[in-house]
Amino acid sequence: MDRPDLHEIRDSQVFRSYYYLLAELTEYCKDNGLPTSGGKQEISDRIAHFIDTGEVLRPSTKRPQTNRTEKITIDSVIEPNIKCSDLHREFFKDAIGSKFTFKVAFQNWLKQNAGKTYRDAIEAYHAIMEDAKTNPTVISKQFEYNTYIRAIHADNPGMKPNDAIACWNYKKSQPGHNKYERADLAAIQK
Repeated sequence: MDRPDLHEIRDSQVFRSYYYLLAELTEYCKDNGLPTSGGKQEISDRIAHFIDTGEVLRPSTKRPQTNRTEKITIDSVIEPNIKCSDLHREFFKDAIGSKFTFKVAFQNWLKQNAGKTYRDAIEAYHAIMEDAKTNPTVISKQFEYNTYIRAIHADNPGMKPNDAIACWNYKKSQPGHNKYERADLAAIQK
C-alpha cells in the first residue's frame, strides 16, 4: 500500500498514521496558508487541526530568551531561560576542551539548573559524558529515523546501511507506527 499524498488526506487520523518528512509538511503548510514555524510535532499538530476543522492555528508564543553579553566565569550563575549561545560555547570549550559540544542531555541540565554556577555545569557535563559511555542517549520522539536505524542495527549487527535505509523506506510507506519490527526485513529479502 502506498502512502497517500498529503494534499489528498481528509482525516487527521489517516494523516497521523503515516510518516511525512518535515519538508513535505512545510510544503503542505505553504500550499494551504499555514504557518511553517515550529518543530515537526507542532507543524504536524497544526496540519491535523487544519485537516479536521479548516482552521489555521497560529504558532505558539516564543519562549523568553536570555541574551547574555557579559563574560562568563566559572563562578557566574546560570541564567534562567538559558540559550546556548556562541558565548556559552566559547566558555565551555575553554573550560572543558576543544571537543566540547552541546549534547541534548547537557542542554537540558542547564535549563533545569538556573541559579547554579558554571562550575556546577562543568561537573555535570563530565558526569553526563561518563554516563553516556554505558547508557545510550534517548533519542527524542521527533527523530523517528534515528530511533529506527539504531533499533534495526541493534537487532541486526553488521547490517549494511543501505539495507537499513531500505527497511526504513518500506516502514514509513506503511500506515501505523514507525518503530522497527522484524517484519520490516521483508523489504530486503528476495
